[in-house]
Amino acid sequence: MPAKRYIVSLTNEERQSLEQLTRTGKAAAAKINHAHILLKADVNHPDGGWKDQSISDVFNISTRTIERVRQRFVEESLENALVPRVRHSLKWPKLDGEAEAYLVATVCSSPPYGCSRWTLRLLADQIVALGYVESISHESVRQVLKKTRLSLG
Repeated sequence: MPAKRYIVSLTNEERQSLEQLTRTGKAAAAKINHAHILLKADVNHPDGGWKDQSISDVFNISTRTIERVRQRFVEESLENALVPRVRHSLKWPKLDGEAEAYLVATVCSSPPYGCSRWTLRLLADQIVALGYVESISHESVRQVLKKTRLSLG
């Protein structure tokens, strides 16, 4: 097993503030967990210097999270190591406002010849055929209709 790249070395003031944070319990759970990680990983304290796997077993936190907290403490700061990173969703909506408006108008219109009503798949095919999007699933169409409180029935 390779040697640890990011060694946590806390000052007395940092250790006291982390112990205070874990004792009071008046913070977000992730922040308290990160404080526990730093306290147990601290090589300057007799109770510290634990291996990542031991910390993981005791606090039920993944070893990858422990590695990231240690890295952020060493590379950035104590404050940054305590606060988890904000996760940004990379999902972009398939339909813009214009396409949504067309979809709603289509649902309100009469169905194509030979069909008794619009289905989600028919609507998806119609949106693609008219060039509003390159591809779209019937589930995405359903979610748009649900958002606008429209039903096909």
